Amino acid sequence: MDRNLALEAVRATEAAARAAYRRLGQGDEAAADQAAVEAMEDALAAVPIDGRIVIGEGPKGEAEKLFVGERVGSGGTEVGVAVMPLEGSSIIARGGYNAVSAIAISAAGSFLKVPNIYMEKIAVGPNLPDDAIDIDAPVADNLKSVAKGKGVEVEDLVVCVLDRPRHGNLIEQLRASGARIRLLLDGDMSGAVATAIQGAGIDLFLGSGLAPQGIMAAAALRAAGGQMQARLIMRNDADKDSARGIGIEDFGIRYTIDDMVPNDVTFAATGITDGPLLRGIERAPDGLVSRSMVMRSQSGTIRWIEAVHRSRRND
Repeated sequence: MDRNLALEAVRATEAAARAAYRRLGQGDEAAADQAAVEAMEDALAAVPIDGRIVIGEGPKGEAEKLFVGERVGSGGTEVGVAVMPLEGSSIIARGGYNAVSAIAISAAGSFLKVPNIYMEKIAVGPNLPDDAIDIDAPVADNLKSVAKGKGVEVEDLVVCVLDRPRHGNLIEQLRASGARIRLLLDGDMSGAVATAIQGAGIDLFLGSGLAPQGIMAAAALRAAGGQMQARLIMRNDADKDSARGIGIEDFGIRYTIDDMVPNDVTFAATGITDGPLLRGIERAPDGLVSRSMVMRSQSGTIRWIEAVHRSRRND
């Protein structure tokens, strides 16, 4: 993927973020999600790519727009597109913390196809030994390894975990270790990506969440030089059938970033409400201010973009 699509990617996440922000605190998750989806689809229509959605709102028939397999763009280089117009529809509905819009673009066929089931995940940022994390190792061993790689004590680490009943035992182990914990009500994709962002204050991400969010996180971590391992979780026969439906027969595979996103990738995200990854949208005297990030694995750059979106007074 030779073309630099960084700015086009950011325009798509900005559009979705601004649309979702206008539904902030109104108690309607579906309306917030729909607004973000429609805005992102409109923005992608102008991007000079021949894109196919590989991570989206769901399969065709269940989702009307940005469904898996949908073609997007105005024509050009053939690419795969992973979209998350709104991570955190419930966050927007209640006016909460850590809602973002995100997109990843890579060469066609580059993203691992996963079902919409749960996935176990562990992630860290860059500048650590290649064996810093091991999804099969005890929690205490991973903490010691990451702390050693960072040159700190386990008690200095901040570990991000989704605040869910299923993570009760994990949280107990972390507390017993002395590590500090940052619990998120929602937004495991952004929590995993934050491990790679200087100043975010998160050293390690642990826990389970939906598999599509895992692929999005892997895309960002590939661009940022981080590490991630994951494994699909089969809770029942329906999960197994979903995996088999897209060609997965070995349910015990341990996926790395190279498995999930094997080629160069562009990743962009825009904050909607404040979170560990990005500040949210704010009102300006004549419009809205957005904060975004865009990363390219090919160049290794991370750019921060603050934009003022002026209101059209004649609208």
